[in-house]
Amino acid sequence: MLILPAIDLKDGRCVRLTQGRFDAATLYGDPFAQLDAFAAAGAAWAHVVDLDGARWGAPEQHGIIAKLARSIEIKLQAGGGIRTRAHVAQLLDAGVARVVVGSTAVRDPDAVMRWLDEFGPERICCAFDLRATGAQGASEVAIEGWTSGGGLTLGDALGNYRASALQYVLITDIARDGMLAGPNVALISALAAERPDLSVQASGGVASLQDLAALRQAGAAAAIIGRALYERCFALGDALAG
Repeated sequence: MLILPAIDLKDGRCVRLTQGRFDAATLYGDPFAQLDAFAAAGAAWAHVVDLDGARWGAPEQHGIIAKLARSIEIKLQAGGGIRTRAHVAQLLDAGVARVVVGSTAVRDPDAVMRWLDEFGPERICCAFDLRATGAQGASEVAIEGWTSGGGLTLGDALGNYRASALQYVLITDIARDGMLAGPNVALISALAAERPDLSVQASGGVASLQDLAALRQAGAAAAIIGRALYERCFALGDALAG
């Protein structure tokens, strides 16, 4: 299972949000120093999010992400506010290895399938962020920086893509994001079993090495780790060694 340590950018700084709330941000400092620390620990990939772009629906920090991509050998998976083909091309041209598309993957799957065809499924990851609706454990995919509901279940959203169109999907349980409450292993296990054709990335709630072991056993292809690293719940080197 691939480990992707996370850098969330807000106003050019590295922060962590709690359940995506911008009024609950914790500042962690310089993203370049953080990326250097990830590299020193042995990470091959890092996950970078333009939080301002996700919030406002247009890239805000692609310049910083481009500098991060050029600053070190770590491969970057990056997104936030990706709404057009030009946004995808801009990040890929800047040296990002894989672009994450969220809201547009829900709202305009036809456009995203064209991008997948053009750039290749290995260069684009579709992110589906889930929020509980309160109806017997049901959930819907959230959009616009988690500020709105997309009106679709995860199954509906994935069903909008033709077979074999997608390779990478990133699944976030919003209720667990930044909470250190453990990941939604059942969700990841069910999706991995139902869609073995997908490389499922799990995000939200990782708090321990045991959580990573559970995700690995559940069939996750990758895990995004954020707050647990910044709060020193465990060392990145130990996660990578697992």
